Amino acid sequence: MELQPKEIVKLLDEYVIGQNDAKKVIAVALRNRYRRLKLTESQREDITPKNILMIGSTGVGKTEIARRLSKLFGLPFVKVEASKYTEVGYVGRDVESMVRDLARTALAMVKKEAQEQNQTRIEEFVEEKLLEILVPNLPAGASEEKLAALEASREKMREKLKNGALDNATVELEVSEARSESELDLSPELDEMRENLANIIISAGKKVKKKFKVKDARKVLENEAVSTLLDDGEIKSEALMRTENEGIIFIDEIDKVVALSGDKGSEPSKNGVQRDLLPIVEGCTVKTKIGQVKTDHILFIAAGAFHVSKPSDLIPELQGRFPLRVSLDPLDEKRLFEILTKPKNSLLRQYELLLGTENVRLVWEDDAVSELARLTAQANETVEDIGARRLHTVLEKVLEDVSFAAEEFAGREYVVTAEMVRQKLENVAQDRDLAKYIL
Repeated sequence: MELQPKEIVKLLDEYVIGQNDAKKVIAVALRNRYRRLKLTESQREDITPKNILMIGSTGVGKTEIARRLSKLFGLPFVKVEASKYTEVGYVGRDVESMVRDLARTALAMVKKEAQEQNQTRIEEFVEEKLLEILVPNLPAGASEEKLAALEASREKMREKLKNGALDNATVELEVSEARSESELDLSPELDEMRENLANIIISAGKKVKKKFKVKDARKVLENEAVSTLLDDGEIKSEALMRTENEGIIFIDEIDKVVALSGDKGSEPSKNGVQRDLLPIVEGCTVKTKIGQVKTDHILFIAAGAFHVSKPSDLIPELQGRFPLRVSLDPLDEKRLFEILTKPKNSLLRQYELLLGTENVRLVWEDDAVSELARLTAQANETVEDIGARRLHTVLEKVLEDVSFAAEEFAGREYVVTAEMVRQKLENVAQDRDLAKYIL
């Protein structure tokens, strides 16, 4: 990653409006990771990431900044909610599972990249396997004439495979009985037991013959090609490296595990979650499917609204593990207007694309967009402030008629005016009780 912090912020500006302080802090944290990797191995060990605590109301862009950054640079990223975890000994998810989730994400990324890089080899493997089924090999000792005829038949069949003429033809494949990856968040010991049991069943050689259409057989054979052609050890090794050196864990709702005075019933569990988080954030080793993951150089970003608590209510040890703190600004009418219009993937643009598939040209008058921003800001003030998330609700309400009966507007422009926006939203936004249910 050759980009300087200023360039990283500029990239983020294309997707996230405002919140410059948060962007700068994360851009520097990301750049420091690149700087660290340029040092010698002995120098790197002592340089740990400076974890970040982001403070701001829901919907102001905390998660989006981190998620967008990881997506732009292809970094392993997981978002978890602190409130979903429980202290060891209680029923619920243990905090180590967030590291296992990150390892799983990194493994999926590396596998996908390896498949893309070897796509030609995989396609050739699948094609040859299909040709062997469609035009079987001749027995040993066949004459040269028969071999030449076989090759000619295969070339004709190869052409038909390539142009899709055989997609609906039926072929029979010999496949191992399904071995599914566990989606459960099992402890490493239980997961290893499950995997060993699956290996015993597979190694027993139980295979079955199944019929598939050629287009479906391709997918089955692609999986076989991946396991045959790609080095599983190398893939896991690369995933392990990325998890440890490039991984980002975003812990949302960190304020929900703060035990407040008078909250005696949940205090042990909440403080227990914080204590369990400490070794993960500080640096420990967690057993995962890709090997032993050291968490010392994973970047942790914690976030919370802190409406009824404050960062200093976290246990002191955990506070010290998040030395960089940044407050995000609430979204006013001006910011909401910019969110609607400026980002590359703005909500207005998304709705234009969606309705465009129905041959409806959606057009927004400037005053209509201003009115959307004004009424959204008003609803945030009147009910609960959920930031930019309320824009989704407001837009659905304004466009419900054209979305429901798009075929009636096909081939025409649908112009959204300020008056239309007011008719749909103004009374709802002003009525506090009604706004709770509709907006």
